[in-house]
Amino acid sequence: MGDHDGVPIFEAADDETATTLLPRLGATGNVHTTTVRAFTAAEMETILAKFHTEREWLARRAGLENPVLLDPHDLELFFKLHRALMFFVNQRLKVIPNKVASSEGFAALSPDVRLKVRDALNANLDLIESFADENPAHLSDDELDIVRSWRHLVTGRFYVFRELKKHTVFLTTTDPAVAYGVLALSQPFEDLIGPHLPVLTQTVLLPFKGVIVYDGLMTSYRVTFGPGIRRSLDECFKDAKARHGIVTTSPMPDKPMPAKAPKPKPIPKPPSREEKEESLAVIVGLIDQFCREHLNEEYAVLCRGLAEKLARKRPSPLLHGSPNAWASGIVRAIGGVNFLHDKSQTPYMRSTDIDRYLGTSPSSGAAKLAAIRKMLGMHQLDPNWTLPSRLDDNPMAWMLQVNGFMVDVRHAPRAVQEIAFNKGLIPYIPADRQEGE
Repeated sequence: MGDHDGVPIFEAADDETATTLLPRLGATGNVHTTTVRAFTAAEMETILAKFHTEREWLARRAGLENPVLLDPHDLELFFKLHRALMFFVNQRLKVIPNKVASSEGFAALSPDVRLKVRDALNANLDLIESFADENPAHLSDDELDIVRSWRHLVTGRFYVFRELKKHTVFLTTTDPAVAYGVLALSQPFEDLIGPHLPVLTQTVLLPFKGVIVYDGLMTSYRVTFGPGIRRSLDECFKDAKARHGIVTTSPMPDKPMPAKAPKPKPIPKPPSREEKEESLAVIVGLIDQFCREHLNEEYAVLCRGLAEKLARKRPSPLLHGSPNAWASGIVRAIGGVNFLHDKSQTPYMRSTDIDRYLGTSPSSGAAKLAAIRKMLGMHQLDPNWTLPSRLDDNPMAWMLQVNGFMVDVRHAPRAVQEIAFNKGLIPYIPADRQEGE
């Protein structure tokens, strides 16, 4: 009895009366008691009814209004047909040495014994046609058609993969895999194999009145699958769905499912001219105010030109993102070309200060700077974005390749300078300025 020497069961008028007896018994000093409430058979029936009601409510809450079970009338018909066939197979093949007098007697056998008969049928599927021709159970034509359809049974190992609203997905272990939608019989698969999927099982799937069921005999393997196997099974399931969908009838259709056409993506509405002008005006306003307060007019002109160039791109990047971040990115880009971050230069300002004054984060300002450089190919000493006052000292503005050699065109003859200027390779003709000076 473990911790107790006896379990007396008694009835009392009410709980209070029963409880008053226990202190009297314990007052003797040599008895310790533990009280447990007992229930009558009628009370247990009420409790179990509440349990089943709660279980149905949970099933509805999970979206399983009919928790993937075969209809009770169909269930009775299935067992009638399947037991009759198994009884016939045993009579023909003598799988079980002891005589079984009827299909009901066969159903009373242990699962291990019935598995042997089931395996014998799988090896002799021609017995299904023999059973239908002889009709020893005196079945109707419709019932015989159901039994004949069992020639298309699917036997082997399956992964019980996923619970859906209408069925449970059984994934074959073959390559390529096939996903079958299977109905349970009298008990949900969760009660048979547990709630934690996937589970590797061995069973037989049978067509039955337009659905697929299993034959009532299932062997499960207590194997735990790691994340790698689970990902592999997910991929197999996706491939199986793409080929044939979830198969809910047998035999499986020969033709694969037609490929789904990709959903057309909505064509984005092009921004209006007013939207472009508004976004540009906001950014230019931020830049002008910043340059007036912290830089100079040369920076303001170049920054406005860069903003206008970005606004002309199709689509304009300025329409997406924070205007403050774009203003910071533009000032950063022009400042990077002209070494604004160099303390020896005037004006001088750090990138983080630019972000702070323009009301954006350093990461946002850096991201817009990188986007601008990538779009326009900007770099330090870029002649196209050098301050006019520093253009004379920018060697990148005057270095040209002549006959395979790099030449500073400022020291070349005027004729060469004029050719380079006409081709747009240099900003002006240096010789003319020298003559003017």
